[in-house]
Amino acid sequence: MPMNRQILLDNRPVAEATESNFRLVTTPTPDLQEGEVLVRHHYLSLDPYMRGRMNEGKSYAQPQPLGQVMIGGTVGEVVESRHPRYQSGDRVVGMGGWQEFSVVKADALGAIRKVDTTHVPLSHYLGAVGMPGVTAWYGLVKIIEPKAGETVTVSAASGAVGSAYGALAKARGCRVVGIAGGQDKCDYVVKALGFDACIDYKQHADAASLSKALKQACPNGIDGHFENVGGMVLDAVMLRTNAFARIAVCGMIAGYDGKPLPMTAPALILVNRIKVQGFIVSEHMEVWPEALQELGQLVGSGRFRPRETIEQGLENAPKAFLGLLKGKNFGKQLVKI
Repeated sequence: MPMNRQILLDNRPVAEATESNFRLVTTPTPDLQEGEVLVRHHYLSLDPYMRGRMNEGKSYAQPQPLGQVMIGGTVGEVVESRHPRYQSGDRVVGMGGWQEFSVVKADALGAIRKVDTTHVPLSHYLGAVGMPGVTAWYGLVKIIEPKAGETVTVSAASGAVGSAYGALAKARGCRVVGIAGGQDKCDYVVKALGFDACIDYKQHADAASLSKALKQACPNGIDGHFENVGGMVLDAVMLRTNAFARIAVCGMIAGYDGKPLPMTAPALILVNRIKVQGFIVSEHMEVWPEALQELGQLVGSGRFRPRETIEQGLENAPKAFLGLLKGKNFGKQLVKI
């Protein structure tokens, strides 16, 4: 069995996360038991939710234990199997964590599943045709429930979730407006992803200014919004909502370092009769097959061409993760192991 490089959570961050919170170790891989498979990871997914798991405080998921391999989605290849359903060479997706190899009990619920790379590249099963894509699908289809001709918006529009949201919303006949950080990201969102418009929030000092830009981009108001950021962005969107608007809340990355995120105009929830619903996509596994089928068709047909930012080497995962939290990535952030 091979030696395995792993990245552990060594200590919890105080305010902003740093590379010193992580520790790289090398350990022997245990021998396979009956029903287990050994997976060699090719790509590791980095996602904003990991920052919340690093904290000890109460959240929607248990904190990441200290001294254990950081949680994370992975895609890779079966190199040895003691389970009849898996053979050497099978391509699989799972939650292998920040490490080169994982030993998986193949019958455990949600442990791993085989994927077809004929039309969809392996790495996309961690992004557009994986958890981020399903997250976008659930928020749009099940919470926002858009009608053709409605205007929908999304923050962090150039990221893995935001880009999938745009493709799904355009397929439903919506006017789609993104909010992203930087002109290069906005250009990508409009020219490559096909959004109708995109606003660079970095050009606006406060919610009132950003809201004016949203008024120009959304002349008929906002019917549905997908929130990844919170703070000033959400405040600006709230000011432009129509009556009976729907807001799907998936992330609050602006507050991941412990900063308070007050809402400046909560009365609009009542005035505009807005539905605001938070959700965790892992609590809705029943929709994954339907969502993955549509996402796979969009990618396989070329109607959605997701972009990836790929860091080379497991040892560079902490640096790439911290960059993700500051918006340095384009599209899905991965580590090639």
